[in-house]
Amino acid sequence: MSNSHISLPAKLINGGVAGLIGVTCVFPIDLAKTRLQNQRNGQRMYSSMMDCLIKTVRSEGYFGMYRGAAVNLTLVTPEKAIKLAANDFFRQWLSKDGKGLNVFKEMMAGCGAGMCQVVVTTPMEMLKIQLQDAGRLAQQRVVLPPSTCTKLVATNPVLSRAYNAGPAALTTHVSATQIAKDLFYTQGLRGLYKGLGATILRDVPFSIIYFPLFANLNKLGQKSPDEKASFYHSFLSGCLAGSVSAVAVNPCDVIKTRFQSLHRGANEETYSGIVDCARKIWKNEGPSAFLKGSVCRALVIAPLFGIAQVIYFVGVGEFVLGFSLFEKY
Repeated sequence: MSNSHISLPAKLINGGVAGLIGVTCVFPIDLAKTRLQNQRNGQRMYSSMMDCLIKTVRSEGYFGMYRGAAVNLTLVTPEKAIKLAANDFFRQWLSKDGKGLNVFKEMMAGCGAGMCQVVVTTPMEMLKIQLQDAGRLAQQRVVLPPSTCTKLVATNPVLSRAYNAGPAALTTHVSATQIAKDLFYTQGLRGLYKGLGATILRDVPFSIIYFPLFANLNKLGQKSPDEKASFYHSFLSGCLAGSVSAVAVNPCDVIKTRFQSLHRGANEETYSGIVDCARKIWKNEGPSAFLKGSVCRALVIAPLFGIAQVIYFVGVGEFVLGFSLFEKY
């Protein structure tokens, strides 16, 4: 069955299931990515992804690697569902004339998908980053003298507890729900959507690169235009397209991660905007800083989108809704 005949509910189920499986598999690597991107060159607590994960397990336990995972598992379903469904919608809309999509139209479809998904991605990333980076700042308090330890950008007790950045009496873990409520009550929606521009700067170019690249790679595995590519070919196409796209936009991801972090460690600068953030990173840490966490990000995105495309093309959503029987006839 062609994509044009797959119902929207089936597409949403496919995207949601793929997101849940993918996040469960690769979240520890994503946590390492966030901590590597946030550490400055002068105070490197982690030398590599493996070093970060080992130190995280030692100081926070095994489940420390999944700090912030609940946010992703809750919101990744609508995020991935919106992204995949929006891309299909724009592809169908741009091909109403019956002709195939050229590269430009494929890029426009990807751009539309990226713009749609940030509605969910921005608050999800905002909450996830606060929880993921908490362990790094808490560990910094142990390593560095108290006089040079964490200086708070915000003095809110809930956010301080999230980072273990306050007095000993306040160093208890809090949930993403508590952080979200506090941000909403103190700053409104603006607090949850801090870094919206940076998220768009990352996700729109990513989608512009990813979807056309995947579509063309996947075509190589199709024996005819009406047939689906094989299981393994869809997976490999998703992995390759995802890793290339992830590395290409990694500088934007570094800027987004830094800008969305509400707390700063010792001697870590604050940023007034996206341009100011990029300028200070370049000036203080050099161009190589924009590639921090790029390997981790590629290792996260590659299987995440590989799994997504396999689920999508196998048709889990169609099966759940009973469409697989119809397809046989």
